[in-house]
Amino acid sequence: MNVEFLEALRDLEKERNISADVILDAIDAALISAYKKNFGSSQNVRTEINRETGDFHVFSRKTIVENVEDDKMEISLTEAEKINPGYEPGDIYEEEVTPRDFGRIAAQTAKQVVVQRMREAERSVIYDEYVNMEGDILTGIIQRIENRNVFLDIGKTEATLTANEQIPGETYRHGDRLKVYMVEIRKTNKGPQVVVSRTHPGLLKRLFEQEVPEIYDGTVEIKSIAREAGSRSKIAVFSKNENVDSLGACVGAKGMRVQAIVDELRGEKIDIVKWSADPAEFISNALSPAKVIAVDVATDEKFARVIVPNYQLSLAIGKEGQNARLAVKLTGWKIDIKSASEMNLTDEGEPLYVDEDVILEEDFAENVEDNDAYVEEYATEALDYDKVFEEGGDLFDDGKEAFVPEDGNDAGEE
Repeated sequence: MNVEFLEALRDLEKERNISADVILDAIDAALISAYKKNFGSSQNVRTEINRETGDFHVFSRKTIVENVEDDKMEISLTEAEKINPGYEPGDIYEEEVTPRDFGRIAAQTAKQVVVQRMREAERSVIYDEYVNMEGDILTGIIQRIENRNVFLDIGKTEATLTANEQIPGETYRHGDRLKVYMVEIRKTNKGPQVVVSRTHPGLLKRLFEQEVPEIYDGTVEIKSIAREAGSRSKIAVFSKNENVDSLGACVGAKGMRVQAIVDELRGEKIDIVKWSADPAEFISNALSPAKVIAVDVATDEKFARVIVPNYQLSLAIGKEGQNARLAVKLTGWKIDIKSASEMNLTDEGEPLYVDEDVILEEDFAENVEDNDAYVEEYATEALDYDKVFEEGGDLFDDGKEAFVPEDGNDAGEE
């Protein structure tokens, strides 16, 4: 070991961002291992490396005791006092035992230990760098595709995009640049493994934060997101500042902001709706682009009945129930969608006949099974709302009127 070797260590420190102290500690451990292996020593030893010259020494360490039981680990007080009268029982006596040809043997034996320690230190540095990036967007370049898994170069390490985290129907080619959402980083025997996703709702949130300054600075808040990756998403936004249009901010001039996100997600449709503290109004907005005649809610059960014009029923439900499913995910409410004719209303919300009873409560108790089956088909969670109909009781609080949108839904769509 010499000065040139120490200079090489310092270069390595800069190149791989590994502290020289970490490397020297690894060398120290390797030297001890080499000494014990090559000289058949079982005694306690330590090494000392001069950080200026690169010289090293090996010292045998023995505990000073009254009566020696193991001469490889202990030395008698009488012998120690001959060397230094100041020794007392329990002190450590050190003696240099550096072999004459130890440098060559140590270099051969220590090489693998040093390399292994350096790899471990490098992996630790990478893990520490990326562990705080969970939940952020990463930009990677596709390096290879194996068994439907896509591996991306994200800088100092590699990220894995598994088949389950890929957008259905999306194609990937070597060399493509891709934005992904970092789900987690795992410690493995082969080093840190970064798991990323293209389907996570967090990707949509981060993309909006990148494209919409008002969201990034907190002027506009994203309240909830519902996503079926590759097909359609809904995002609810809100602004405490009355002078800021949350929908307009997200859509951008001529739709440029939201279009940039749609392009990144390869054509995934995005509905942007206005969030409201009033559940009925929020549910009405969430069913965009369908128009809603009225919404009535049962707050305790988080259940809502929505009435839409006859010609809007299929739009409100969506293809294979997609619009209804996304609205349920977005709002967290169970939603039962009925056409105007089913509720004895015209498409304008006027009653087809005069009845003293509240129209929205009509036939609820009689059609419990139908309502259950309908909602269960479109709801994303199997929630229990049978208690609503116990003993033919009313669904809604007494005296509450249905929410009726004034000018239709307040929503933006791309």
